[in-house]
Parts: sequence; structure tokens; C-alpha cells
Amino acid sequence: MGGERAGRGERLLRRVRQARHPLHGWRRWAVIAGQALAGLIALFAVVNLTLSLTTFRGEDPLARTVHELRVLWFSPPDGRPMSPQAFPAVYGRDLGPEPTTDAIRAYFEREADDGVVLLSHVMTDRILAMNGRIDGRAIPPGVYIGVHALGPDGSPLVQVTKYLAHYLLFPRHAYILVVPQDGPAISFSASQNAKFGVDLDPYLLAAEVAPFTPDAYDFPSSGEALHEMTRITDDPGRIAGAVATLQGSRARIEAERRRYGLLAPNSNTAVGCVLQSAGAITQAQRSSILLALRAPGFGASCG
Repeated sequence: MGGERAGRGERLLRRVRQARHPLHGWRRWAVIAGQALAGLIALFAVVNLTLSLTTFRGEDPLARTVHELRVLWFSPPDGRPMSPQAFPAVYGRDLGPEPTTDAIRAYFEREADDGVVLLSHVMTDRILAMNGRIDGRAIPPGVYIGVHALGPDGSPLVQVTKYLAHYLLFPRHAYILVVPQDGPAISFSASQNAKFGVDLDPYLLAAEVAPFTPDAYDFPSSGEALHEMTRITDDPGRIAGAVATLQGSRARIEAERRRYGLLAPNSNTAVGCVLQSAGAITQAQRSSILLALRAPGFGASCG
């Protein structure tokens, strides 16, 4: 029996080796190159999915994944209202269907103490409905680093791409969020000039310091429905001086007139350099392999 199976295997290998490829010349090599590229993309997606499901997942990674999927499911396309069932479905177990602002703040405080805070499209919609803006009433004061996937906000692409971007396209876009004791939250976002509506030199690296509103560059939206926030300080003195520091960084980026790069210098480079200059992160930490995968360009040269 074993001999028959071995014989069939040898015959199959012989056929494969002696098979004539239906294409020849450049067409054959084009097909081979396409297959190699497709294999590389598939491998990259599998690696990113593995990292997405195993990195920074907290004490209960399954519950975290279920929470993320609910957020992605209920985040409506741009221009459509949030479903009334969204908040109870996503946060009802932890906060109930009608929580107070103080309850939401206490929830975020617990999350921040545990590590990564998940700031979602569903939650920001709820906070805006209650308070009219994002500020220290609902989010504990501090300086946060936010990272999120990138994707379109309009139908029909967003219904597919928001899942792909969150789990298969692991690289993230980073920004800084300052939540003061009083006044609106302020975000520091970096990208190319064109993303901020500047037509003159549209491909230069630029930054924007602006209130964290639905019009802000990095505000949670359908295509970027879930943000992972890490609080780097809750010291009142550092919080008070953070916006001035970010304004200075924005002015330096503008004066340097560096051309935006897909891998570097980019938004992640700008955020990483701001953190290093503020003493919040070291050069070695900024250049770690995991950060290089998670936020390409984060460890690139600041000069």
C-alpha cells in the first residue's frame, strides 16, 4: 500500500517537472512576478493580522476583539447618523445605556491606568451629544498618543476597508492629544500640506494644532473608527505647557520645509520627534522594531 502511494507521488512530481508552461517569454515572467507579489501581500497580511490580534491586547484579548468588532460594525459611513443602538451595544455592559459624563470619565480613567485607552467613533459621538465637545469632563486630563488605521469614510468602500485597515494593514497613523483641565481637547496632527488644504507646496511635511472636533484631521470617523490612546503624562504642569510645546514643534516643521515621505519623514516621524524632544521617549525606544512595524517612520531621523 505504501509503495503504491509512493509511486503515485513520484508520478505526480514527474508530471509537474515535465509540464509545459502555457505562457512563454515576458508573459511567463509577468505571471510569475504577479504570483510572487500576491504571495508577499498575503504573507504581509497574515503577519499583520497576527500582530493585530496579539499585541497590546490587555488582560482579555477576546473581549477586546469583540469590543473592536462592535465598534467597527456600528460606525456609520460619513454623513449618516449613529444608530441609537450603537452605544448600548458597545458600552452597555460597562456603562449602561445612559451613563453620566462622570461615569464615562471614570471608565476612561480605569482604562488609562490599565494601559491603552480605546477611543471610538461610537464614544466620541456620545460625548459630543452630551457635552458638545471633547474635553476633560469626559476624558481624564493628560497628554495622549493616539494611533489609528487609515481608510475612506464613504460608502461602499468603508464597509470593507475599515476591517481590512484595522486588522490586516497593521501600520498606524499617530497623533498627539492634549486634554487640559479646562477648555477643549487639542490635537497635534502631521501629514502633507495637501491634507490640510494647502495647495502651495502640497507635498511638504506639515503639522496642525487644532481643537479635537469632528473637523479635526484625526478625529474618529467611520474609516478610522477605533483609536488606541496611551496616556504619557497626567502631570498638570506638563499638560499646561503641552499646547505651547506643540505649537513650537509645528513652527519648526514648517520652517524646515521637509518633503513628506510615505515611510519617512511623515506624520509618525513628526510625532516621534516631538516625544523625544520632550523627554517622553528615548531614541532607542523610538527606534524599536515593534514601533517600526506599528508606526512606520516613527524612528526616522529628526534632522
